[in-house]
Amino acid sequence: MVFYFISNVVNPPVTFFMGLDKFENEELIKWGWPEDVWFHVDKISSAHVYLRLQKGQTIDDIPSAVLDDACQLVKANSIQGNKMNNIDIVYTMWENLKKTPGMDVGHVAFHRDKEVRKMRVEKKVNEVVNRLNKTKTEAHPDFRAEREKRDAVEREDKKRQLQDQKEREKEDIRRKKEETELRSYTSLMKSENMSSNYDPGNDSDEFM
Repeated sequence: MVFYFISNVVNPPVTFFMGLDKFENEELIKWGWPEDVWFHVDKISSAHVYLRLQKGQTIDDIPSAVLDDACQLVKANSIQGNKMNNIDIVYTMWENLKKTPGMDVGHVAFHRDKEVRKMRVEKKVNEVVNRLNKTKTEAHPDFRAEREKRDAVEREDKKRQLQDQKEREKEDIRRKKEETELRSYTSLMKSENMSSNYDPGNDSDEFM
């Protein structure tokens, strides 16, 4: 089961989602999307909260108000972190999550520590948490099927882009060929390059 939360601090609103337990978290770690941003309380147990970015967006494009909501949601869903002040929330792109065979279920590390961001949360803000909880819904998605569908769409997009690029290249070649032929024709038509059948040395009216 996955829980969804709507944040309306931006327009259009964005959606956060998190797994019910560590086993659902494990599925999200395995079948997440490259567009997903992962949030977690630093160094203590908490929910794994995700934000799915739009195509072309980066982690640096996330509005500060959205980050605040994500961090409050993570803090509120940490048994220990919910009771603490001045905690750090770490977040990074899904592709930076590292899973090795020896790790416990739901645990992750990082491929590149420098790509992990950190945000300090001084205290729980009940107003924010209550607002998000009012939008809470649940679903039972097939993580693998959703990821495979996403990848299939991306492959088709790349195929179309490649075909479009080839068509543009063919058009450029055709246009350049026409321009070359036009320049060649213009050069041939210049008066200094034209010849005449007139013979100035044979203008006599005499004939044998």
